[in-house]
Amino acid sequence: MTSISSVPAVELNDGNSIPQLGFGVFQVPDDQAYDAVTEALKVGYRSIDTARIYDNESGTGRAIADSGVAREDLFVTTKLWNDDQGYDETLRAFDASLDRLGLDYLDLYLVHWPVAAKGRYLDSFRAFQQLKRDGRVRSIGVSNFTADNLTRLVDAVGETPVLNQIELHPGFSQAHLRAVHADLGIVTEAWSPLGQGTMLANETIRAVADAHGRTPAQVILRWHVQLGNVVIPKSVTPERIASNIDVFDFALTADDMAALASLDRTDGRIGPDPDTFG
Repeated sequence: MTSISSVPAVELNDGNSIPQLGFGVFQVPDDQAYDAVTEALKVGYRSIDTARIYDNESGTGRAIADSGVAREDLFVTTKLWNDDQGYDETLRAFDASLDRLGLDYLDLYLVHWPVAAKGRYLDSFRAFQQLKRDGRVRSIGVSNFTADNLTRLVDAVGETPVLNQIELHPGFSQAHLRAVHADLGIVTEAWSPLGQGTMLANETIRAVADAHGRTPAQVILRWHVQLGNVVIPKSVTPERIASNIDVFDFALTADDMAALASLDRTDGRIGPDPDTFG
């Protein structure tokens, strides 16, 4: 079983760091989020990722409060929803999220989607900068931003987000955007890292898993880790919560990595298109 200390930290461009593997609660109802986060913290996760639109910040916060884990040992992320974009709106939304979580500060706050057609993400990020100056959030980043969104943001606000959380799995590996991130010093974080379960039955992945005596999910998560991605798998099943973090005592070969890379598809996106969503 993975120990807490065996989860590597990935350095962010502001000098802070994030655990490379964390726990996501997308599509988990609030009461179930309490149980799932409680279990995740019990087995060694120290990074928790939620969002206002998930409607489970309260359950997540209660689990954190009841866990007995020291706040300084945790890395908590939440996200600004599309309807709350704008400078003043962002500040109000942040207050509400922090209150639901029951926390004094956030480790990471993300603009959930660019909603570029409305053009308000620049003002939202300026509010993020103020929250960071005020010490209420340690690091600020974005989610689902395209290369063009990132360029516009950096040029306008004079600060590079620490991280961009994007859909990323073997069926949609986003090599170009990962390269852009690397050039800009932005960490890549993968949501739906298992392709919302669609990759688990893939024959190529199952063959690699059999060769290593691992589950398909563990192989995919190990692929992410070896690419350098930060990854936040979601589960409400205790056995899977535990096995998903147990990926730091084996390694995929170059052939394994190439086999998973071959699964990439230009039409492999499962979630919304950032250029049109919102």
